[in-house]
Amino acid sequence: MANEPDVVVLREGTEGLSTEPYKKELETRLPDHEIRRAATAREERDLIANARVVTGVRIDEALLGHAENLDLFACAFAGTEHLPMRKLEKRGVAVTNAGGIHAPGIAEGVLGNMLVFARRLHEGWRRKQGREWRHFQSGELTGSTVTIVGLGSIGRALTQRLEGMEVETIGVRYSPEKGGPTDEVIGFEEEALHDALARTDYLAIACPLTETTRGLIGEAEFATLPPEAVVINVARGPIIDTDALVRAIRSNGIRGAALDVTDPEPLPPEHVLWTFENVLITPHTGGHTPRHWERLAEIVAGNVERLDRGKDLEEFDNLVLAPGP
Repeated sequence: MANEPDVVVLREGTEGLSTEPYKKELETRLPDHEIRRAATAREERDLIANARVVTGVRIDEALLGHAENLDLFACAFAGTEHLPMRKLEKRGVAVTNAGGIHAPGIAEGVLGNMLVFARRLHEGWRRKQGREWRHFQSGELTGSTVTIVGLGSIGRALTQRLEGMEVETIGVRYSPEKGGPTDEVIGFEEEALHDALARTDYLAIACPLTETTRGLIGEAEFATLPPEAVVINVARGPIIDTDALVRAIRSNGIRGAALDVTDPEPLPPEHVLWTFENVLITPHTGGHTPRHWERLAEIVAGNVERLDRGKDLEEFDNLVLAPGP
């Protein structure tokens, strides 16, 4: 092995996880590479100097300035908006992300929330707190229509988990002509979207935040949704108009909501959404998984091997930025 590391793992972890296990996962998959983890800022500056691959949560312009041979930055987040993308592009550094590694957990969370509302488990939990042995009626998920906005890794994982649940699924994506795993696929056109919403029992939002999706579910959309509909957002808070959501909840315009993301975020303690029994809130933890580093290492190791073989960047998994020559 070379004395200088060719793969460097930065010190900052994510989701309460240290990056030390990440280093070990990479070592298992890349036995012929010198892989080092930086424990301090100084070690990061020293180790990055000659590394071809660096991976971690973030890299700032100052640290990037110490990298002389960097070909690939493998981000440990799905989102890359926090990275100095223009500077990375100017330096000719490719960027990949962690997209897809959270999909199984997020999909399970969405399905769990559907079952909570279908079986009214939150009502059972509420009565337990008061030691109240009193029956209540529950429904079934069976026979429901689930509309999934976004058919990326999360939408596909959710659709897979809904198979066998005896539900109808509608997928919403930018290019409906490409089809998808759902029973029906539509685009974001207003007429098509509202036709789907009018038939929806559970609306799962799992798409990126773009100019198209910002405020996608607002006053008009809540008016179209049936009163028994449940809205579940595991994407980004601003996709839902928060004020319109509050009005829909207050007026019984929908049955309830499950929010892993909010707008604003974090949700202030005094916000009215906290007070509704039929609004379930988790603090943007839907993607947490103990298999974070295992899944990310699989992606990164594959890309390192492609880099070794001189493969075109277009063949890299999870490629976000492919700098020009």
